[in-house]
Amino acid sequence: MKVLLMVTCLGDVLRPEAGQATVRLLRRLGHEVEFRHAQTCCGQPMYNSGYVELARDQAKHTIGVFEGDEPVVVPSGSCAAMVKVEFPHLLAEEPAWHRRAIDLANRTFELSHFLVNRLEVTDVGARYKGTITYHYACHLRGLGQESAEVETLLRNVRGASYVPLARQDQCCGFGGSFSVRYPQISGAMVTDKCQCIAASGARAVVSTDTGCLMNIAGRLRRLGSNTEVLHLAELLDRQ
Repeated sequence: MKVLLMVTCLGDVLRPEAGQATVRLLRRLGHEVEFRHAQTCCGQPMYNSGYVELARDQAKHTIGVFEGDEPVVVPSGSCAAMVKVEFPHLLAEEPAWHRRAIDLANRTFELSHFLVNRLEVTDVGARYKGTITYHYACHLRGLGQESAEVETLLRNVRGASYVPLARQDQCCGFGGSFSVRYPQISGAMVTDKCQCIAASGARAVVSTDTGCLMNIAGRLRRLGSNTEVLHLAELLDRQ
């Protein structure tokens, strides 16, 4: 099928390799991927900071960019949750826009959900030699996704040994602007997360959101760890 890629602003600016890996992965599975160049931020930073009108404008822009019938794949639970949960809420008082928001919400899928539940693919032919563990990104809860989709994909990576992470579903402390407003709390949270990663003995830690990966990777570097930090798409792209 033809799918539209919502690359996300963090992915675009800080981890483009996750978006590139998503494209290669979907193409390898036989699908056509379209990237619409007018896309930009989904509006979550404005919304979380109380700038509702700016977030509403961004929602309308995003809805317009992704107009059509094709599924929209997002390598980020955070941005997928904004589209699927918050867009309809933001536009609830504008019937025409609300209908369009619902339509986009119904066509938008976080990457692991799209692979496992929509395409019904659990083995994408990925290979990785070593132990891997997994950090559960908070926004997957907003999508009603547990850790099953990602863990299923990880267990089917050939050559890899999956090690469960202690306090897997505990926030890493990034939380978008939370990490800027409350750096001491955020720092303590990510330190605890990295201690759990170290205790797992895993060679690599995998997650589904660039924000989490950025936060965890930064703290691991400061702790002198050589643990590899991978977006799920980057791991699944490896052959």
